[in-house]
Amino acid sequence: MLALCFPTKMSRHQILTLIAMASINFSSMICYSILGPFFPNEAKKKGVSQAMIGLIFGIYALCTLVGSLLLGKYIVQIGAKFMIVAGLFVSSVCTVLFGFLDQVSDGTVFVVLCFITRCINAIGFSAAVTSSFAVSAKVFPENIATVLGFMEIFTGLGLILGPPLGSWLYQSFGYEIPFVFTGCLLFATVPLNMWILPTAVPSSQNSFLRLCTRMKILLICFVVFSLSSGLGFLDATLSIFAIEKLNLSAGSVGLLMIGLSLPYGAASPVFGVISDKYPSIRKWMMVIGGMATAVSFCFLGPLPVFHIRSQLWLTVLMLIVVGFSLCMTCIPTFAEMIACAHENGFEEGLSTLGLVSGLFSAVWSAGMFFGPTIGGYITQALNFEWSAGVQARVCYFLNHLASQMLLWQLNIHLDSHNKDILQTKVKE
Repeated sequence: MLALCFPTKMSRHQILTLIAMASINFSSMICYSILGPFFPNEAKKKGVSQAMIGLIFGIYALCTLVGSLLLGKYIVQIGAKFMIVAGLFVSSVCTVLFGFLDQVSDGTVFVVLCFITRCINAIGFSAAVTSSFAVSAKVFPENIATVLGFMEIFTGLGLILGPPLGSWLYQSFGYEIPFVFTGCLLFATVPLNMWILPTAVPSSQNSFLRLCTRMKILLICFVVFSLSSGLGFLDATLSIFAIEKLNLSAGSVGLLMIGLSLPYGAASPVFGVISDKYPSIRKWMMVIGGMATAVSFCFLGPLPVFHIRSQLWLTVLMLIVVGFSLCMTCIPTFAEMIACAHENGFEEGLSTLGLVSGLFSAVWSAGMFFGPTIGGYITQALNFEWSAGVQARVCYFLNHLASQMLLWQLNIHLDSHNKDILQTKVKE
């Protein structure tokens, strides 16, 4: 696999960095994904509404957003290695603590403690992920999309194993054990990364404001937001829909979620290599993948206007298409953002990589907050089918806007190129 993804021979430092980043992606995603199959139903038993469940999922993303922006800005001063190690430690402890919240009383106390634990966990997660993006891009400057695609294999594995593992541990041992087990697994990566990762060399700083005012960066941010809002929506709403409408057990819901994560993880290295080999098609990968995601969400319920009954095979098929199209859209985004930053005069250093990874994580988290929060409210007010349709509309609108901006920029480029040719002919 490594030989296929990386044609040139890697140094020992690069191999160790890949191992460290893979461990972060895998363990973090297992901890994140175990909640989906059983927590919404468990919270419902404690008198928590669907809208509030969506907020419990969404607050994690909101805190990750704030943490990513701040930590991405000061990655040079804090140190990338320290941010990764400290972030993993905080996140692992909070994951274990979340497993004991079933012991508290129902209602307000339970909700408040869920919010506090998720918020602190999100800060640790944002520190680790923001730094890992920056370190990966620093160590592999010529193969950013390929590395991201390779790392997403382990993201996909975590997302694949998390739901069924969490469901099995929950059904076999109760609420606490899934969180204790995965929290300890995440904690095991702390000494591993302390040993493997080198101390990064500081570089000069750049401005977040300057980065955010680039039109191309804003275009990519629209795409990233639409992706993560879709994933966040499914985290908070899919399990209850599958249990109530499709009559599945919590264990079966964990297996159902594999339909989303398996194609995502399997296609990631392929799209990563394509993105690095043919950088000119990255923009079209993002737009086409986004549109395919929008269509898939329309049939996930499906929308009542189609007069199609909810069926398990259709839900599974649409989850597979969503996973594949999300991968196609997501993989080129980070590499394209870094390329855009360099095109606009940002220097090639850890400071720029910290800013880009911080912005990427922040926009991703904004979508992960919007998806479960708004999706949970609409699902409570209407139903899952209409809520999925609203999510499809969000994906379509943002990707349509991005495609129009892309065509506008392409026309400007062609007009400029034709003008140069005309001026050359006049001079001749």
